[in-house]
Formats: sequence, structure tokens, C-alpha cells
Amino acid sequence: MFNAKALAMAIRARRLHLNYTQEYIAFRLNMSQNAYSKLELGQTVVSVNRLVQLSTIMETDLYDLLQPAIKSA
Repeated sequence: MFNAKALAMAIRARRLHLNYTQEYIAFRLNMSQNAYSKLELGQTVVSVNRLVQLSTIMETDLYDLLQPAIKSA
């Protein structure tokens, strides 16, 4: 199983750890800040492509972003 809320929380935690704003991440992903906020709140589904982009922007392994979502499922 997979826990989408845990993934959203992991993404947010990583962003905050890096002191990145939602606006910065949204800009890098070519999306609005509002759309990115919904991603962090777990209100939208994150595609695999978007996860790869996030891991690159957030300078982390994709596994590190996914691990909390897999563990808590």
C-alpha cells in the first residue's frame, strides 16, 4: 500500500529543511503556488514524473521522498 498523505508531508518537510518557499518550488515545476500547495496538502495526485522533478529540485533521492509513504501504508 501507499500513503499519499505521508508523501505530501515528506515533500513539505524536505522543502522546509532546505528553506525553500512554495513559490520557488512551484516556479521550478512550472506550476502555480496554489497548485503546489495542494500537492503538499495531499489534495492532488503526484505523478512519477513530478516526483522525479521534485527529488532533483530538492537534491534528494526519490526513495527518500517515497520511504515515509511506503512505511506508513
